[in-house]
Amino acid sequence: MIDFELSDGIQTQRQMVHAVAEQAMRPIAREYDEREHEKPWDFLNMMWQVSSWLPVSGATEKKPRQERPERNLAMCVSIEELSWGDAGLYLSIPNTGLGGAAVAAAGTSEQKERFLARFAGGKPKWAAMAITEPGCGSDSSAIQTTAHRDGDHWVINGTKIFCTSGLMAAEKSEGFVVVWATLDRSAGRAGIKAFVVEAGTPGMYVTKVENKLGIRASDTATLVFEDCRVPLDNILGSPEVPKTSEGFKGVMATFDATRPIVAASAIGVGRAALDFVKDTLKEHDIEIRYGLSPHKLTVLERDVMEMEAHLQAARLLTWRAAWMMDNGLRNNLEASMAKAKAGLVVTQITQKAVEILGPLGYSRQLLLEKWMRDAKINDIFEGTQQINQLIVARRILGYSSKELS
Repeated sequence: MIDFELSDGIQTQRQMVHAVAEQAMRPIAREYDEREHEKPWDFLNMMWQVSSWLPVSGATEKKPRQERPERNLAMCVSIEELSWGDAGLYLSIPNTGLGGAAVAAAGTSEQKERFLARFAGGKPKWAAMAITEPGCGSDSSAIQTTAHRDGDHWVINGTKIFCTSGLMAAEKSEGFVVVWATLDRSAGRAGIKAFVVEAGTPGMYVTKVENKLGIRASDTATLVFEDCRVPLDNILGSPEVPKTSEGFKGVMATFDATRPIVAASAIGVGRAALDFVKDTLKEHDIEIRYGLSPHKLTVLERDVMEMEAHLQAARLLTWRAAWMMDNGLRNNLEASMAKAKAGLVVTQITQKAVEILGPLGYSRQLLLEKWMRDAKINDIFEGTQQINQLIVARRILGYSSKELS
């Protein structure tokens, strides 16, 4: 018999994280949506203090695999709860983030210790990953930022945009930014490597912090690199690795870990909107009649049931991708399936929720319109809907990126 129940440990953790979301995040969600470039330091400091038991990122875990068999699944469950509280505030929490995920996926054992151990204590810290450029979005192989070797250093030049937590990682904490750059533009994917740039490194500048539609409590920055020198051993993996696509594949493996996390966050936003709609209907004595034949249901009842079904489908896909990681299985296909489904579902559910409540749902009196704004990014970052569907098609049909693009 297939069992979709969570373990007692994860369920207990889920309840604790939900309490944080309900009591610490929901009350300030609107305030920091409107005060986009201000930081909720009381909340951030509190989250940093409890980070030892709150799994918003697993990159700093030091227990062997057999002692943490549900680490990624537990993380996805917790992130759903935090994003139910507020997605923007969740993204602003100090942690290893995407930068830490890249180090965990492609770094050596020495690099993991050197770059991630700092997140175990001290002052709040952030890590970020810089991939997207003004002329390079979904096609990561088209990166124009360059890195060339000069003695015992790499010299990086280029511009990165839409870097989540870029300001906090590059300037406002003792964190770091993982920068994707090419050693040889003519080599395509084979020339692309990832470099760790420590916060405050001369030549790395934050030139802009975006004003965004949603997730406004988190910062999204433009980073410029002008003759930015980093130590030779800050290239993820071995600096002696030849120009092959293996280095690029290693860094791309970051997405196999992060796409289920983004999917979990999307599910949290969608659930917030769906829960609110159902609670509102209940307050007005409007019953959803389960178990009836579809032709006997009202349009409203069918809409709610369809929202529930799609949300649960996205959740199960996400849990499957996380479970596969926990068990050492390759999850490239499943991670993209989860991300594509969750990104689509959350946009549909939040829009439908606003529609069901009409002008009230569209007004700023409720958080519904905010959840609709927060939802859309989940269909864009960590691979757009179209890119993830393309990856799914390639994996199912057995085509390479050259054969199906």
